[in-house]
Amino acid sequence: MKPIIAPSILAADFANLQKEVEMLNQSEADWIHVDIMDGAFVPNISFGIPVTEAIHRYAQKPLDVHLMIERPEKYLEAFKKAGAEIISVHYEACQHLHRTLQQIKELGCKTGVAINPHTPVGLLSDVINEIDLVCVMSVNPGFGGQKFIENTYHKVRELRDIIQAKGAQTLIEIDGGVSTANAGKLMASGADVLVAGSFVFNAENPLQTIAGLKQTTDEKNV
Repeated sequence: MKPIIAPSILAADFANLQKEVEMLNQSEADWIHVDIMDGAFVPNISFGIPVTEAIHRYAQKPLDVHLMIERPEKYLEAFKKAGAEIISVHYEACQHLHRTLQQIKELGCKTGVAINPHTPVGLLSDVINEIDLVCVMSVNPGFGGQKFIENTYHKVRELRDIIQAKGAQTLIEIDGGVSTANAGKLMASGADVLVAGSFVFNAENPLQTIAGLKQTTDEKNV
């Protein structure tokens, strides 16, 4: 099975946003990953609802919106209206995670939960059947271009075991430091969705780079 590829628009050239989105439309990418940062939950500010709306205006692929913000439940409806089809909230930012997941479902969006590198995947066990997508952060959230954290492979295998034990259909997404160098091993560990930002948009040929990620196959002997 080929991975779902979700290039992160955060690494795009925002002076040519329409052109970048149209490039993704033409590519083998499956989703467009949209990182929302508030400068409070993470030490950086990216963009918000108006830019998400602008991306959606030109996008022909689902928007996978990753809310790296405090009190995400306050903004779910706004991001749905802006074009989000998948909304991921951070485990660490939700006081009432189950309630927030229900809100996302009621809006008609796919439910996602993101976890920081230090957060044990076992904390999601009781709600895994309510989650369509777990976004495993393989770098510390806030900035692109960081080095991949090697412990991610172990977390993905552990999470895959939980999903199977609970009979869930949850997808595992990896966000941070993804490239063709580690994509095969991530898939073999149990990943389904690969987010790549700098690796795609800084490439000499982004279309070819996305195609290379899409053609990733499981590496054996992980």
